[in-house]
Amino acid sequence: MEVLDVQFQSERGRVRALLVSADDVDSFIDVLLDGRHDRNCAVVYSLDRPTLPSGYRDHELAVGVDRVTQVGALTLSVDEGYVSKGSVDRGIREYMLLGHVREFMPGSEIPVGLVRQAVKEFLGNGGRVPTCIEWQKEEF
Repeated sequence: MEVLDVQFQSERGRVRALLVSADDVDSFIDVLLDGRHDRNCAVVYSLDRPTLPSGYRDHELAVGVDRVTQVGALTLSVDEGYVSKGSVDRGIREYMLLGHVREFMPGSEIPVGLVRQAVKEFLGNGGRVPTCIEWQKEEF
């Protein structure tokens, strides 16, 4: 069964939720978009991927969205670090992840619709790298 474990900060504190459908993904992205600007990023883990001997996950997908500009950015750590590749470079972008700044490298923002699509693909393909967007190596 395909399941994503998401963690983010909401108005009520730290939230942990399980996503099992495309509708769940849409609701999750909507919550990030509706939240305050200091609570606009989440980490996502596929429960379909194995854990390391240490018990930690072998990957991490960070999802940031900006409700004003309707763009977002993704990073995916699987063996190496990757970041979404956008067509506009607005410099280093900062999103807030669980009360901490999460920087995304320049040129990483994509339309929110593509963020949604990539997270849905991540859910549906068992946590493999989504192919619906372009990726670039993360420099930091």
